[in-house]
Amino acid sequence: MVATPPTAPSQDALFQDEPFETIAAISEAVQACRRCDLWRHATQGVAGEGPATAALMFVGEQPGDLEDLRGRPFVGPAGEVFDRALARAGIDREACYVTNAVKHFKHELRGKRRLHKTPNASEAKACRWWLEQERRLVKPRLIVALGATAAASVFGRPVAVLKTRGQAIRLPDGSQAMTTVHPSYLLRLPDDAARQAGFKAFVDDLVAAKAVAARSSSVHARHGN
Repeated sequence: MVATPPTAPSQDALFQDEPFETIAAISEAVQACRRCDLWRHATQGVAGEGPATAALMFVGEQPGDLEDLRGRPFVGPAGEVFDRALARAGIDREACYVTNAVKHFKHELRGKRRLHKTPNASEAKACRWWLEQERRLVKPRLIVALGATAAASVFGRPVAVLKTRGQAIRLPDGSQAMTTVHPSYLLRLPDDAARQAGFKAFVDDLVAAKAVAARSSSVHARHGN
């Protein structure tokens, strides 16, 4: 009788055993991720960036075209809007941890252009494990989910972003999260007046997030945590 060769450990099993101790280790490991098929057509994986002591964590949807090429989150057109809003809200991006719910760029080709496609639920679910690893290391005072895909990954369920935006919500592990729109949403608004109003509302959400994170940091400091 011919013995059956042992089954290779699944990618999930390999990753579950990986003792990530630093953000840099996660960033490197994302390059080998095969948890879904999005890696096949992406240039590279794009993990989060920022200090492991960040009080604020921002979670977007996925890398865009420029993020995929440069290997950094929020460096394209939506990233420019994000940076302007952070500056208006008095938030230092360098002090924040910025990442995405999905780490590879999902797109379709139109001639030479790579057009964004929204990750489906199974792709976002497969990638949620990476977000949990980032959360475990950073331990932010507040997670800000930018858009519906990010909100579903942070909360573990679909969330009505426009109904809950700007509200700090307690998560099962005791941390807090808030939803707001994705900066790319502001780029799609139909006219200047709508874009200006949308940008102001987005900045207001970021100001609220900054205040929540500051209060939480103050409470933890008083208790010696």
